[in-house]
Amino acid sequence: MKVIEAKSKSKDVDSKPTVKLVGASGQISLGKEYAGRTVQLEQRGPGEWLVRTVRIIPDNEAWLHTAEALADLTEAVAWEAKNRPRKSDPQAVYEELMNGGKQGK
Repeated sequence: MKVIEAKSKSKDVDSKPTVKLVGASGQISLGKEYAGRTVQLEQRGPGEWLVRTVRIIPDNEAWLHTAEALADLTEAVAWEAKNRPRKSDPQAVYEELMNGGKQGK
């Protein structure tokens, strides 16, 4: 499994320290804007943690996030832009295929 950091959409990040009380169950609240988000918790030392929002990518989908996949998709989109769909006659295409690539009978 690959973990990537999610970039903050807000440029108005309040960098002031905030004091939170850890409840009896060991939980703290980060605020409603983070409800349902996945976070990575890194303990940097005794009593020191770094909390970052992350997106989890399953191993079998990680290849989609490579430079090679981006290049392939960019090439495919460029090809599609130059090769727009056009009207065709499916029966004529079928007959051409059945005749070994020769048009007509």
